[in-house]
Amino acid sequence: MVIKGTIEKIIFTNPENGYTVVELKVGFDKITATGKFPTVDVGEILELTGEFKQNKNYGEQFVSEKVKIEKPTDLNAIIKYLEKGKLRGIGRVTARNIVNMFGEDTLKVIDKSPHLLAQVKGITLKKAQEIGECYQNIKEMQEAVMFVQQYDISNNLAIKIYEKYKQKTEQVLMENPYKLVEDIEGIGFKTADKIAMKMGIAYDSDARIKAGVVHVLSEIAEMQGSTVAYVEDLIEEVTNVLEFDESLRENIEQSITDLEIIGQVKKVTFNEQEALAISKYYHMEKFIARKLINLCANTDVVKYGTEEEVLQYEQFNNITLHEKQREAIISGTNEGVVIITGGPGTGKTTIIKGILKIFKNAKLKCMLMAPTGRAAKRLEEQTGEPASTVHRALEANFEKGGRGFFKNENNPLDCDVIIVDEVSMLDVFLTNSLLKAVNFGTRIIFVGDKDQLPSVGAGNVLSDIIQSEMFKVVELTQIFRQSEESMIVVNAHKINNSEMPDFKVKSNDFFYSPTFEPEKVADEIVSLISERMPKYFDLTSDDIQIIAPMKAGYAGVDNLNVLIQEKINPPSYDKNEFKLQKRIFREGDRVMQIINNYDRDWEKMSDYGYANYGSGVFNGDMGKIESINTDINEMYVMFDDGRRACYSYAELDEIVLSYAITIHKSQGSEFPVVIIPIMGGNPLLMNKNLLYTAVTRAKKVVVLIGKSSNIFYMIKNKSVDIRNTLLKTMLQNPNYSII
Repeated sequence: MVIKGTIEKIIFTNPENGYTVVELKVGFDKITATGKFPTVDVGEILELTGEFKQNKNYGEQFVSEKVKIEKPTDLNAIIKYLEKGKLRGIGRVTARNIVNMFGEDTLKVIDKSPHLLAQVKGITLKKAQEIGECYQNIKEMQEAVMFVQQYDISNNLAIKIYEKYKQKTEQVLMENPYKLVEDIEGIGFKTADKIAMKMGIAYDSDARIKAGVVHVLSEIAEMQGSTVAYVEDLIEEVTNVLEFDESLRENIEQSITDLEIIGQVKKVTFNEQEALAISKYYHMEKFIARKLINLCANTDVVKYGTEEEVLQYEQFNNITLHEKQREAIISGTNEGVVIITGGPGTGKTTIIKGILKIFKNAKLKCMLMAPTGRAAKRLEEQTGEPASTVHRALEANFEKGGRGFFKNENNPLDCDVIIVDEVSMLDVFLTNSLLKAVNFGTRIIFVGDKDQLPSVGAGNVLSDIIQSEMFKVVELTQIFRQSEESMIVVNAHKINNSEMPDFKVKSNDFFYSPTFEPEKVADEIVSLISERMPKYFDLTSDDIQIIAPMKAGYAGVDNLNVLIQEKINPPSYDKNEFKLQKRIFREGDRVMQIINNYDRDWEKMSDYGYANYGSGVFNGDMGKIESINTDINEMYVMFDDGRRACYSYAELDEIVLSYAITIHKSQGSEFPVVIIPIMGGNPLLMNKNLLYTAVTRAKKVVVLIGKSSNIFYMIKNKSVDIRNTLLKTMLQNPNYSII
């Protein structure tokens, strides 16, 4: 059945999936119609295909399966449409002036001859052109979204697809729907594959197999951190993903060859076996290897750090350095590339300050940076010198979908020395970008803890550099007197040495609660964060961070966030909120960005009261929801470093509640108080490195909750995710090349 009518009223709309309820005027009747619509507005004409159904709560409704949008033709409807403000520069008065001049031809004029709008009082020629462009954009968007939605794509994703391809949306999807995987955040192979199947693309088509190969390689990189995969393992996994049988093996092999020919993948020898790498990772690792070797070879022959300089530093600060600390300072000031690694309490900060002091005496310009905002802030506080994120130092330049930085090989960083802290977090992408912006002759010092978890992104940079044995590495193992008083430091080193923490020693900074059932663990955590710990330690719940091994489960991150939100930031008539499927975002909630968005604009007030503007919000950035405007579906987040960014309802998939976060997401951060639930889980995940990383996130207090047997298991489980990467091989063999 087909009905056609004018939208009189929009009763409800869910921007996430496009589900909309409208009051439609059909002839002399008013009908309630529902369906998944693109963005629509009062005054527009809908042609709906569907049927009338009885809703037990709302009575009879027309349930639409297909929608076609037409612009209004009735004068009153045209005025209503223009008055809604969708076309920039047209308000109530201007809308009536336009309709008075052009009558029923108003929208035709705006569509085909917008320059004529300049005849209307208050509209300049420039403004007329802008109105015409805005109208075209809305029309294109509605058509594109309607086309995409027929393949069961949510409204949010449909809009993202349109924003990427604009008027070419239909053409791109018809030619190769698998391109969505490369271009659209939030669309994976399975979604693109579903679209392709609906379009009638053959299950054994070349496009599908190539997309499957790239998908599996990308999954291996993103989920496992490996930049290379053995060909035999890859073919087996592609076969499973595409649901092929052995008879199609040759098709997969041919697609791999085709991908090689077009340069999308590289075939290499890895551990004497045939392997495959996505070209971008291959080139990144090769560049990193060559640049580090060249930096080491091209360092200024001047030696800045001497025994005498180190002695002066000791005397000035009234300290006595350990021999390894002296070695680290002398190496850090004399080598082109040096790695300083050690656990908590081993004096890494003291070494950085010593290196900085010597270089400043020599009038060399130093830059301090870290992978995350929290780590950079901590580095700045510890050294008293300015520090920034690597992204900020490189000046992220991702306008119009680009992927790069303002600082690069053509516009290098202006400094003599670079010190990077928390280097275990560096993946190949960020390391490659950093080294591109480093001038030959610049010294680079990597500081980090080799025993922490590797980067979330692809690669195993710190481990590969150390294991290559191509550069000076100073490992710190001595715990210093002031740190020996901290049971956090003592127990962190015990864990790292595969020993159980000492739970018998009474301390003010390390606690263990033997709790067994997941429900009781969760209840204990909610009680600790909301009442007991703030009262006992004279702090706020904002100072307490829950970090858990896993997202799932009653004591997992997802459920803990819901329970804690209900307790410390419950619903209130004076707090606006957004509902997104099962999640709720409420004013005052703690949140975290979970993807890199280089285009997200932000503003930050300076100490002098004026605003700085920039773009780029990154995976792991944390803050609080400052305000929510439900009228225009916008939310403002104030991040911990003072940046303030705006999110539309359609962009809420970029953030999550962060009362509780995973241990992986806590990397590079430090919190006053950390609570760690230890429940059973995936044996590959529940290992020593994970627990060690969690404990070392705490500044003042650690609380472990769970079974001691689970803690014992993690400590004895030394298995770590094995990452297959090429950097170590490339460092040891600079002439390494593809097969």
